Amino acid sequence: MFTSIGFFISVGSGVAGIVLPEAEEKVLAIKKGDAIALPFGVVTWWYNKEDTELVVLFMGDTSKSHKAGEFTDFFLTGSNGIFTGFSTEFVSRAWDLDEKVVKTLVEKQSGNGIVKLDGKFKMPEPKKEHREGMALNCEEAPLDVDIEKGGRVVVLNTKNLPLVGEVGLGADLVRLDGSAMCSPGFSCDSALQVTYIVRGSGRVQVVGVYRRVV
Repeated sequence: MFTSIGFFISVGSGVAGIVLPEAEEKVLAIKKGDAIALPFGVVTWWYNKEDTELVVLFMGDTSKSHKAGEFTDFFLTGSNGIFTGFSTEFVSRAWDLDEKVVKTLVEKQSGNGIVKLDGKFKMPEPKKEHREGMALNCEEAPLDVDIEKGGRVVVLNTKNLPLVGEVGLGADLVRLDGSAMCSPGFSCDSALQVTYIVRGSGRVQVVGVYRRVV
């Protein structure tokens, strides 16, 4: 459990299903460079329909989670899914479904976490309109900073990804050309920062309080 979470697709492409509180499911086509911000209480699933690898980076605020500092996953079905603890009769009433259908939904999936699907299984198809306001491709978005032979920066904000405001997380995608560098800077608003290297190599220097090199 977490209060907010962000996703970044670093490799590959696939499909994501997102159910916001009191809203219908949205099915999105996702690909490398996509950023998605989601508030608390969202149910998601992720599906790789290709033969190539799909890599999703999960980042979130866990200060108020079940165990501070760690993600706590709550699965709906599977070997330790939430609904496996209820009787099928109870769940069928809650979902307004036939008890036999509920039994299949709750008990058929024996796996947990990452599950290998049968090749004949059909997942929901993504809808183009579902991406609106839900995902932003940082590699295709308009540049906020563009320095010739230096680098480029895309900043996620409430204008290009509205849910960022609800989540309370922000992100910058920085691309540096050869022999370029980011000038020294610091966070003046006490925000915590996590840096993830998507591609390439280089050097970074971190200086803490009292000018001590970390």
